[in-house]
Amino acid sequence: MPRDFGDTAWSRRSRRVVRGVVHRSRTPLDVAAGHCHIHQCHVTGTYRTRQGTDGGMASRVNDERAPELKGFRDVQRLAYACAEAVAARLKPGVTERDAARMQREWLRERGVRDWFHLPFAWFGDRTAFTGFKVPLQFFPTNRQLEPGMPFILDMAPVYRGFTADIGYSGCLGLHPLHDRLLADLEVHRELILREVRERRPLREIYEDVERLVIRQGYANRHRAYPFGVIAHKVDRVAERRWSPHVFGFGTQSLKGLLSDAVHGHRDGWSPLWSPYRFSDHPPQPGLWAVEPHLGFRGTGAKFEEILVVTDSRDPEQSAFWLDDDLPHVRRWAEERVAA
Repeated sequence: MPRDFGDTAWSRRSRRVVRGVVHRSRTPLDVAAGHCHIHQCHVTGTYRTRQGTDGGMASRVNDERAPELKGFRDVQRLAYACAEAVAARLKPGVTERDAARMQREWLRERGVRDWFHLPFAWFGDRTAFTGFKVPLQFFPTNRQLEPGMPFILDMAPVYRGFTADIGYSGCLGLHPLHDRLLADLEVHRELILREVRERRPLREIYEDVERLVIRQGYANRHRAYPFGVIAHKVDRVAERRWSPHVFGFGTQSLKGLLSDAVHGHRDGWSPLWSPYRFSDHPPQPGLWAVEPHLGFRGTGAKFEEILVVTDSRDPEQSAFWLDDDLPHVRRWAEERVAA
């Protein structure tokens, strides 16, 4: 059985050294039990979200779908707990490869055996994908972390058939520009949710995000990803005793994404949310890992989390973020209180 997920409390010293998105509470996560028995997650019915009394998001859904969303929410929280635990251990001299290995080991100790993709880590100007031209440049390198250097941890574990894909931005010490980038990401989260609820075409929403990036004076760095994606669908994954991966991506997850691409091409939609014509369609019901990424003069910051899209006609129920109790969301709330 995996160990308790809440055993990684930060020390006071770590909180002074590592600046980024800080999780100030540590409560054990209740991970959904059971085993995966389906491959795709098509989200239907009536969904409502509300802020829970404990500061987290409570989802009220029909009884059939509630356990499914809980499974995705739990693995997403597990991934963010991993990011915070690894961020607390980062120090000068640690390499990107070290940080990626630390993420893998932390998650494997807690029961993760499969991946949508293996963990990434980017330090310094690599957080803005400076000079990236080929996919191999995304993989961790021997770049060493230095004082005042920004970093991004990105991981996509599969746990008990549920998938998460998260991105966590932080900095080793003070970095006012990085703080500003993180703060300016909040309006992107709001814009994306609002326009998905309006059923605007994904390509159009992408363009609106890019216009906002430009107005803020930054560069759109999610364009550096393959196909320029700002998001992609995630689904349930069949559990296997052996879970191989190819070029850092789990074969089971790739099969699911390819299946979505084939069916989507036939039906006029794509599991990739990009600036290209194949994304010129309304939001498709399901779960989307969304990752707006800002860059400025060699410094980059992003968040990545799951957006739930349903077929409800009620705007508030038609789309919502899977969880509002995440590090970047708490950070923004704390900044508003401080202001």
